[in-house]
Amino acid sequence: MAPRPILLTTLLIIMLSATARAFGTRALPFCRTTARRSFARGMSTSEPDTSVVDTCQQKIKAALDADDVKVTGAYDDPNGSHISIEVVSSKFEGKRPVQRQQLVYKAIWEELQGPVHAVDAMICKTPDEA
Repeated sequence: MAPRPILLTTLLIIMLSATARAFGTRALPFCRTTARRSFARGMSTSEPDTSVVDTCQQKIKAALDADDVKVTGAYDDPNGSHISIEVVSSKFEGKRPVQRQQLVYKAIWEELQGPVHAVDAMICKTPDEA
């Protein structure tokens, strides 16, 4: 007796679903896995050639009226998904280090939801401390 087509189809769906879950991709519409974030999601600039590092630098400078902002891609990461930040701003005066970092994170929150995976280092100083 030949196997029933429905049984084979069901087994195939189960195997493919398990494979899709194992690799964390949404390969099939019926899989209940979460899709990984796409790299471009969260980019809020209209210029297609602007890098993530440049976007973060511009947003921090604008939000904190910073005297000096340096954003670099860390660990030789060409995509800028790991960044290091150095900021000098008068808005940091009277703030504790954690509060200063919160201001910076708030400025780049959109990028942290998409293309930026992690901030590896952050230095926040007032003009007097610089």
